[in-house]
Amino acid sequence: MSDPTRSSSPAHQPSRRSLLTAAAALAAGVALPPFARRAAAIDTGKLLAGAGRVPPIDIPDSHKISGFAMGCQAYTFNRFTVLEAIEKTAKAGARVIEFYPGQKVRADQPAVTFGHTSPPAVIEQVKAKLREHDLIAVNYGVVGLPNKAADVRKVFEFAKFMNIPAVTSEPQPDALDAIEACVKEFNVRLCIHDHPKRANDPKYMFWNPEWVLDQVRARDPRMGACADVGHWVRSGVKPVDALKVLEGRVFSSHLKDLNEFGNTKAHDVPYGTGVSGVKDVLDELKRQGFDGNISIEYEYKQEDNLAEVTKCIDFVKAYKA
Repeated sequence: MSDPTRSSSPAHQPSRRSLLTAAAALAAGVALPPFARRAAAIDTGKLLAGAGRVPPIDIPDSHKISGFAMGCQAYTFNRFTVLEAIEKTAKAGARVIEFYPGQKVRADQPAVTFGHTSPPAVIEQVKAKLREHDLIAVNYGVVGLPNKAADVRKVFEFAKFMNIPAVTSEPQPDALDAIEACVKEFNVRLCIHDHPKRANDPKYMFWNPEWVLDQVRARDPRMGACADVGHWVRSGVKPVDALKVLEGRVFSSHLKDLNEFGNTKAHDVPYGTGVSGVKDVLDELKRQGFDGNISIEYEYKQEDNLAEVTKCIDFVKAYKA
């Protein structure tokens, strides 16, 4: 397996002709060396996008920050309710939010949670709160997607009902056929998420961007990655290099700045004060024409982290590519 943290210098970039040759060989099932496989996949992704096969996500500019649909993953505020998470996201200065399954909806009803199994009355409470704070829901996950077509369909039906353009998951590999069918039917993107490399579980491969690309390269071009930058950093993967591997298939990001590289115990810090290279990540996403959502998933000081989250939003407000 090639090293996902290694980047190539311009002098070693393949030509357009070699890329197309590699892509054709890939489509024919011919074995290619690692870099050629990566180059072919990247170019194929660009060609698919260029052909208009990836419908753009229609998030209005009024809800973007420096050109990005920048907001919070509600898990940042998992010590609080969904309604409180919406309030805190708005207070931090964001205009979009990403939900996750199982968060309590409101303090006076602790048994009621929010997600794709919620009854319509609960969903309407959340939609009303979004309207109150002029926030848009842009993603849902990390949600399990097993190899059960009915369960997969339930998630995508929920996303469509909420007008959420993408679902984030670490799906069972044998569920990808059912997922692809729903991606096509509902025009909702799949974003494959990554957690850190596991020393005691070598079969866990979501941390490896090349492996993620292998899962989707021959599938619908709306099937791609959620770039969890912090977990790449914990795994010793350089974020910009990973983004380049996945070019054309990056549809969302859990953007984190961490205090240490290659340490699974590293924790979140405000953007621009850690080792993740947040500006470089934003530059690369901008270069790729990224149109998905970026979520702050701040998993440190979660009892009181609004000030740090606000600093992250302020960093993006001040960003210039």
